[in-house]
Formats: sequence, C-alpha cells, structure tokens
Amino acid sequence: MRVSPRGLAKTRRDSDIERDRSFERIRSFVNRIIEKGSLSLPGKTVRPSDLAKREAIVEAACRRFFEDGFAATSIEQLAADAGVSKVTIYAHYSDKRGLFIAAVERECEKMRGHFSLDQMPHGSIRERLEAIGRAMFVFLSRPEMIQFERRIAAETEHEPALGHAFLEAGPWRMKANFSAFLAHAAARGELAIDDPDLAAEQFAALTKGMGDLERRFGTTPDAAADERRIKGAVDVFLAAYAPARTCDG
Repeated sequence: MRVSPRGLAKTRRDSDIERDRSFERIRSFVNRIIEKGSLSLPGKTVRPSDLAKREAIVEAACRRFFEDGFAATSIEQLAADAGVSKVTIYAHYSDKRGLFIAAVERECEKMRGHFSLDQMPHGSIRERLEAIGRAMFVFLSRPEMIQFERRIAAETEHEPALGHAFLEAGPWRMKANFSAFLAHAAARGELAIDDPDLAAEQFAALTKGMGDLERRFGTTPDAAADERRIKGAVDVFLAAYAPARTCDG
C-alpha cells in the first residue's frame, strides 16, 4: 500500500502533535510536584514534610519516654511537644508502643556511634582486642547509657516487649558485629574460635567485670583498675582462643 506525500505529512504532523501533548503532560506533572512539594502515586503519597514530622515526633518521644517513663507519657503530650496532632502520630505509628520502639531504636543508633569496630586501629590481635575492650568499657560506662538501661529495665517490668525491642535494636546488633569481627579473625588464623557468638559474650563479660556493676551503683571510676581489668580480660581470652602453635622436629 502506497502512502501519498500528503498522507505522510499528515501522519508526521499528528505524531508531532501527540509528542508535544505528552511532553506538556509530563511538564505539567513535574510542575505540580514542585509547587505542592509532594508526589502522589496510586495508593501512596510521599511528602518531604512527613519526614520532618516523623523526626519531630521521635525526638519528642525520646525526651519524654526516657525522662518521664512509658506509662507517664501520653500521646497528647507527645503531640504538643512535636507540634503535630494526635492523628498524625497515629498515622505514622500504630500506637504508643510502636512509637516507643522507634524511640529506642533511635537512641540505640546514637549509642552505636560511640562504639564502632570500623574505627579500631590496626595491629596485632592483642592490640585490637585491647582497643575494642577499652571502647566497649567506656561505652557501657557512659552515664547516659546507664540511665537509658535503667529506664528500659523499669519499663520492661510492665511491657516485656519493650525490653525485647531494646535488645534487638542495641545489644544484640552490637554483639552480632563483634561476633563477625571474631569470625573474621578466626578465618585469618589469628584466633581459634568455633562459636563466635559465645566468644563475643565471654569477651564482653570479661571486659566489664565488676566495674560495670559498680558504676551502676555510684562508685567512682578507677582508671588504673579499668586498664588492669581490660588487659586481664584479653589475657584470659587469648589463653582460651589463641591458635595452637605447631612445632617441626
């Protein structure tokens, strides 16, 4: 079938018109996003202001929950502190427990910033373990950490799920990271460990000793005793997990 020059020109013109219309629809859509500050999709709306509201809500929850406690904190107080409505809080978090868990995760994230294996120096396995032991001890001895754990323990008496949320967001995650470090050291032949998770717990217990308990009951830190405890913990740990030496002849 042959197409006349006039018909071909018309087809091209119609195609150009449709292309221009499509472009105009896209440009109009983008302009609406810019003007409204939101992107509406089927079944979901993402707004930059929502992120700011969530941030304000969680910050208010952290202050209230850890100063006044879970039971003494109301959604009304949190809404007033965050400058939002109760409906907004319920829209982001199904209930007060969900918001408490979000607050716990936020605080644990802050605390993990004070204890990171990524910042550990290079050196022998003894030097690295001593550095980790010091960082671990300092982290667990921080006044805000002690206060935070006390508050969680008190709230867990009434809401056991809150304690589980804390363990999952903080200690268990940190234990997993340290366990991975030990497993890597074992793979390199620096340690002989069959159960990195158990070894991680043992190292933490050796490093804390009685110092962690004493601080929780108001004793004054003793830097010399802390250093002796950390070095002793590494000595015991390496005595248990140092790779066996082989001798020829």
